[in-house]
Amino acid sequence: MNTAELIAKVAKTNKKVSQNQVRAIIGTTLTTIQAEVKKGGDVRLAGFGTFKKATRKARKGRNPKTGEAIKIKSSKFPRFKAGAPFKKLLN
Repeated sequence: MNTAELIAKVAKTNKKVSQNQVRAIIGTTLTTIQAEVKKGGDVRLAGFGTFKKATRKARKGRNPKTGEAIKIKSSKFPRFKAGAPFKKLLN
């Protein structure tokens, strides 16, 4: 399911809300989650999961083409951990 399909399904389920309103709400929700995680905060959605920022440590690697040793810098990335009800739903 892509964003357009999600918007259409939510709008169809909630007939009082137009697709444009749903698009705005979903867009604002995702932007808010991204901004909070970027600041280093966690976003916890009860029954769904938690979004947070994680860090990969610097490490050594190899260039696969030449075999030369290279240094890989540390980096930050988003992490999502599913909540127990969401996990249970899938099993």
